[in-house]
Amino acid sequence: MAGIADFLDSLIGGFDLICFCMAIGGLLWGLFLLRPWENSATLNALLLQKTISLIYKGGFWLAAAQLFKIVLKVWLMTAVLERWPFPEFADTTQFIGGMIRAALTAAMASYCYFVLSKHPFSKQHWIIAGLVTLPMIISGAWLVHAAGRFDNRFMLMSLTVTHQLAAAAWVGGIFQLINVWLLSKRDDISGDLWPLLLKRFSIFGIASIGAILLSGLPITLQYIDSWNGLIGTGYGNLLMVKVVLLSLALGFAWLNRSAVLKYVNLGNGYALNNRVPYYVQTETLVLVILLFTAASLASQPPAIDIPDLTASWQEVTGTFTPKMPSITSPTHTDLIAGEAGRVAIIDQTPSIAATEWSNYNHNIAGIFLTAMSFLAMLSYMKYLPAPFSALDKYVHLTKYWPLGFVCLGIFLFFRSDAETWPLGPIGFWESTFNNGEVLQHRIATLLVLVLGFMELAARITKNPDSKLPYVFPVLAAFGGLMLLTHSHVGFQAKSAFLIQVGHTTMGIFALILSCGRWLELKLDSPGKDIAGFVSVFALFQMGLILMFYLEPLY
Repeated sequence: MAGIADFLDSLIGGFDLICFCMAIGGLLWGLFLLRPWENSATLNALLLQKTISLIYKGGFWLAAAQLFKIVLKVWLMTAVLERWPFPEFADTTQFIGGMIRAALTAAMASYCYFVLSKHPFSKQHWIIAGLVTLPMIISGAWLVHAAGRFDNRFMLMSLTVTHQLAAAAWVGGIFQLINVWLLSKRDDISGDLWPLLLKRFSIFGIASIGAILLSGLPITLQYIDSWNGLIGTGYGNLLMVKVVLLSLALGFAWLNRSAVLKYVNLGNGYALNNRVPYYVQTETLVLVILLFTAASLASQPPAIDIPDLTASWQEVTGTFTPKMPSITSPTHTDLIAGEAGRVAIIDQTPSIAATEWSNYNHNIAGIFLTAMSFLAMLSYMKYLPAPFSALDKYVHLTKYWPLGFVCLGIFLFFRSDAETWPLGPIGFWESTFNNGEVLQHRIATLLVLVLGFMELAARITKNPDSKLPYVFPVLAAFGGLMLLTHSHVGFQAKSAFLIQVGHTTMGIFALILSCGRWLELKLDSPGKDIAGFVSVFALFQMGLILMFYLEPLY
């Protein structure tokens, strides 16, 4: 069961941040954008009730998530230490700070539920809600990296809290925008509120992004002291992933801002009503994945603390260097023979067979993805290029490309963890519930199989009202999430990082795959065609990364 606890621990941090953004971002939205005490004539009670509902639900869920994090830590420590961790754990900052934060969060949520929801137009109650929330925000400073450092401790704690607050203002505001759009779409509120609040939020969002950058830069300079630290450590790698995801989110924010300006200056509201809602949805997806990435970043040792375990840029780029894929695999007997030395804590011995087995798995998976994504790209062409024009009559068959996922899933079922069932001696349930990495591999295998069947059905169905096409972007996003939070736990940080860097890069492309497919389903032409092609091109890039994968032998 320790494997489940380890896996859940990697996910609960992201859920914690989502709830934080719902609660704090929603409160800032009400205080600075809605200002109901000034706009009682334009805001109706339903909008305010929905707004406050998101705030207190986020608060209650945040309190529950904080308590669940403590339970998970107790669970993991009991499994590792093979004894009850109390009373020692009760004296730690993590336990004390976590319990205090949970209590303060519950108090904030309770005030919003019992008081603010009954007086939604009261300036006094909104301000009191903000004051009640302030201690909870500050208490989070004792639960971050900086709390355990000796140098510039309080400065880093303050900057981290500011960073979290700015992120909550942006992400929580996006959640509220979706709420406004849904209410507007159902005619529960005035249609004029959608462009009005979009315009206000675009200015508020710019200020939030500025605060994110201004607070994040000093933190980065404190935790990463060299280019190799940025490129060659797990902390630096996930930080770069955050930057990429932030850039993607900013791209959608720019599209939203452009549509707002077009509406304000020219009175053209087509993009505002027919494209912006779906840009906002996609931006939300990117930001949610970014929050999970930030939670994974918090579990990594800062680069400045592991100078002897930092990979060079040559080692990092070497993992992406094109090479001939491995198409031969060592025998299962050879693999099992080297497992004892590979997993030993003392006198650990690298296993050439295990490395070659892993290379083969990744490279063959890459061939699957590259081939199917190439067919997928052809499916967006009505006619093939001149050299292949004789094959035009077969272009319609390219829509069956998702069958490749089914074949890949079957391959992974047998090959992903060869030391466990069905090939290895370790039983299915024992390996699944006692090893977080195996659990994630099993989930990924099931994900690939379901992805293949569902997308194949979606591509060949003729029903325009079918919900099947939406399964693919959802599962692809979850796959990207798993890749970005996937960890290879071990004592050799450098080798673990060199494996991680490939996973995180594929995680970014999986997210692009998801976003592209979602926009393809939602937008009109030509945007939908562009988004669809970008989606499968991202899948092609994932295939290339896997096809050139080379695992470090140390």
